[in-house]
Parts: sequence; C-alpha cells; structure tokens
Amino acid sequence: MKKPQESNQKKPQKQLNNYVRYSSLAFQMLAIILVGVFGGMKLDQIISWDFPVFTVVLSISAVFGAVFFAVKDLLKPR
Repeated sequence: MKKPQESNQKKPQKQLNNYVRYSSLAFQMLAIILVGVFGGMKLDQIISWDFPVFTVVLSISAVFGAVFFAVKDLLKPR
C-alpha cells in the first residue's frame, strides 16, 4: 500500500520541478533579450547615427536567439 503514497509525494515534487524549469527559462529569455536591446542602444550611442541600426538589429537577433534557446531547452529530454 505504499505505492499510492509514493506517487502522491512525487507529483508535487514534479510540479515544483516544472515550475522551476519554466520560470528559469523565462528569466533566461528575458536576460538574453535585455542584453541585446541595451547592447544595441549602447552601440548606437557610441556610433551616433541618425537611425538606431544596432538597437533594431540586436533586438531582433536577441528575440530569435531567446526563442531558439527556449525551443532547444524544451526539446531536451528530462
């Protein structure tokens, strides 16, 4: 009769692991995007062009990089 108790104990642990996994993934995506945006803004301040080329390019690249990283991490077997 210990098997039902074991499964009840493992379910909250698995839910907690999923919560930690997905919340850490969200913070990593946010960090990647923020580095791209602020890096682009800083480069545009240094270069001083009329149009913020680096902000646009690095922002879009960071979003694609964050999505790629998230998909790669989500497809990894656990």
